[in-house]
Amino acid sequence: MEKMMKKISKLFLSFALVLLAFSVMPKLTAQAASNDELTACSKVFDGAYYAALYPDVAASVNGSQLGLLNHYVYFGIYEGRNASAAFNATDYMNKNPDLQALYGDNLLGYVFHYVNAGKAEGRDATPVAGSEIVIPSNYTLLGIYSTEYNAEQARATNIKIAADHVNGTVVESGKTFSASRSIGPRNTENGFVTAPVFINKEHAMGIGGGVCQVSSTIYAAMKTAGIAASERHPHSLPVNYLPAGWDATISGNALDLKFVNHYDSNIVIYETANNGILTAALYLEN
Repeated sequence: MEKMMKKISKLFLSFALVLLAFSVMPKLTAQAASNDELTACSKVFDGAYYAALYPDVAASVNGSQLGLLNHYVYFGIYEGRNASAAFNATDYMNKNPDLQALYGDNLLGYVFHYVNAGKAEGRDATPVAGSEIVIPSNYTLLGIYSTEYNAEQARATNIKIAADHVNGTVVESGKTFSASRSIGPRNTENGFVTAPVFINKEHAMGIGGGVCQVSSTIYAAMKTAGIAASERHPHSLPVNYLPAGWDATISGNALDLKFVNHYDSNIVIYETANNGILTAALYLEN
């Protein structure tokens, strides 16, 4: 009986040590970024610098400005990579220990603090290494927005295809952007599948279901950029991925999302769909 009790005690101790080990292990998974944090990251991020300093990342995203930013937000920041020659989140955390009580190991929180308070306070966020590289940026971010979707559902296929079609669209000065034209026909020939849709205020199934989240996320980015739509239609029912009034449905050739580029330079629209996060960003070419 005594031997059995000792074995049980040893097993309990081993189990407790395993639990303790897991409790102190560093977090290896990226945290989801809020739109405030995403906007803050975009303000410290220099895409040309990031691509030059990390050519492995640039190659993996084909040089896409939005792809580079997404990599930084969801991977690079946790790998200790610099956002620019002037900002590194880990170094900012280490140089400002008073902030650690507020943000702990939430690196996105440090970015948000720097943008909204730390920079004005004169706090040091300069990277320990890599700040000597100075690359001029060719783009100015106008607006950016992210929405979430279930990557396991059929509509995720349609979201991915539509976002890929929009990604890199150039809207010349004085020209009109059309979400429907950029996405192209929603049919099986283009890879679109059947998924839930709204038809006359009712839930139904249709080819291309989910594509409207792509147009809606673009519209949300337009709103953050202060770009007015020349055509926009709300859904017949509320959507669960955006606030009321921020959505924009498209349907065949009847309903579209459009805006006119009133800038003197091109606007480039980037949109990516990865792991349940759909991000649209509008950049102005310098």
